[in-house]
Amino acid sequence: MKQICIIDGQGGGIGSATIKKLRDFFEDSIDITALGTNAIATAQMLKAKANRGASGENAIVQTVQKVDIIIGPIGIIMANAMMGEVTPAIAAAVASSPARKILIPLSQENIEIAGLIPQPLPHLIEELVQERLKDI
Repeated sequence: MKQICIIDGQGGGIGSATIKKLRDFFEDSIDITALGTNAIATAQMLKAKANRGASGENAIVQTVQKVDIIIGPIGIIMANAMMGEVTPAIAAAVASSPARKILIPLSQENIEIAGLIPQPLPHLIEELVQERLKDI
């Protein structure tokens, strides 16, 4: 069974929406760990039916080394992103994890990705599940 880690911060909306879509598509054939930069984000992702959840820097740093796939907004690999919730240690741990990383190109940071066509979150999550994860 593939172990998928969803990382989110602030209110956990991106992570919750992603988990709901993953559950609709894969049902219980995947194991989902919700990692929030804060307790509110983790709680929201657990309500969306993650198998387990944890909050904070150490939980994220330790867990990303043990999963098969990491999913989250692009800010999870940027130190001090999400209004400072992504610490340099979190960004480094995610970026250096051996797990496959699927990043959602939504950012509140002053970052633009050339060649990327902006799309609403539901379309991005649909593409993530249908195209990036169809063969897991």
